[in-house]
Amino acid sequence: MAMTEPTTTGHEPVDDREVRPRTAYVGRLEIQWDPRILEPRPWTAEQSRWAASLLTDLPPGPVLELCAGAGHIGLLAVAGTRRELVCVDIDPVATEYAAANARRNGLAAQVSTRTESIADAAEHPTSYSLVLADPPWVASAETGRFPEDPLRAIDGGADGSALAVDCVRTAGRVLAPGGALVLQVGTEAQLDGPVAAAGREHGLVEVERRVFERGVLALLRHADGQVSG
Repeated sequence: MAMTEPTTTGHEPVDDREVRPRTAYVGRLEIQWDPRILEPRPWTAEQSRWAASLLTDLPPGPVLELCAGAGHIGLLAVAGTRRELVCVDIDPVATEYAAANARRNGLAAQVSTRTESIADAAEHPTSYSLVLADPPWVASAETGRFPEDPLRAIDGGADGSALAVDCVRTAGRVLAPGGALVLQVGTEAQLDGPVAAAGREHGLVEVERRVFERGVLALLRHADGQVSG
């Protein structure tokens, strides 16, 4: 999950004067972040590994990471490949870290960042062979269980799926024929309900899911092999 706005941590504002970069390790990458954005969790390397394995067979083209946060999931997915990666987050703090982490890990030449919304990411003419998304997926009423996390980094709306649905909508517009979306959510119920409904509306179907203790990953692809509008 990545921030939707650069506002809070511990559900209280962070004083920028007190911010200190911290280091996390995701796979073989050294990732820096600070409490204004969500801490990169080591388990999210599973999303990167799945994406990397898919890239060996996906058509040529760049990778788009939505709700990128510190950029760790996308960076680990394209490390060791020649794929270009575009990291998108609405929070400029997150995109600054994503760019810095690309440089830190020798990936700057193939990585670009954009500070914009999930919906805005669909307004560019580029088609992508792979879309990665780790949106906020905690139900609003449950966010108090995670006081150390920035509120807007985890709040996924009433049932936790609002931004996941936005990611499906954008992926349906930007995926190239034969492309794939690897989406992270919190529960299988989110996949079976709102995400599945959004997929049907935008021409994407779930073809595989993987359940972990900390979250659920799903692979979605175009039902007809074409890009939907």
